[in-house]
Amino acid sequence: MAFLVCVLIFIGLPLAELAVLLESSEKVGLLRTLALCVLTGVLGASLARWQGAQTLRLIQKDLASGQMPAKRLVDGAMILCAGVVLLTPGFITDLIGFVVLFPLTRPIFREPLKCWLIKKIKSGTINVNVGGQAHPEQAPDDRDYIDVDEV
Repeated sequence: MAFLVCVLIFIGLPLAELAVLLESSEKVGLLRTLALCVLTGVLGASLARWQGAQTLRLIQKDLASGQMPAKRLVDGAMILCAGVVLLTPGFITDLIGFVVLFPLTRPIFREPLKCWLIKKIKSGTINVNVGGQAHPEQAPDDRDYIDVDEV
């Protein structure tokens, strides 16, 4: 399953992007297509920076009031990923990036991400170390480790 997902992401998505870019350049011209790609990249990076700064302020506010900012930390990670995707040339990735970037549509991705993370924690694929101290019987191995207090 993971191999199929990787094939779709690394081969299928660039091919789809190329097809959309070629079709766009036929409809509106090459220069306009390139300008639109640059415009969406710059606009996306600016929005990601603004959303990231706002989320960072909210995280600091939550920490100052003694609350765990788990939801905001996940949002911050999603904003970072959206910013990276928006810098990738192409209209499909731009659409995905903008949808993840906007606060009103971000929960569409947050809940499945949360469910995936909980499933990985329960299956033991990802180990959670609460409190910062590993137990001797849980010696580190080749698995990924994420310290999480609350998701």
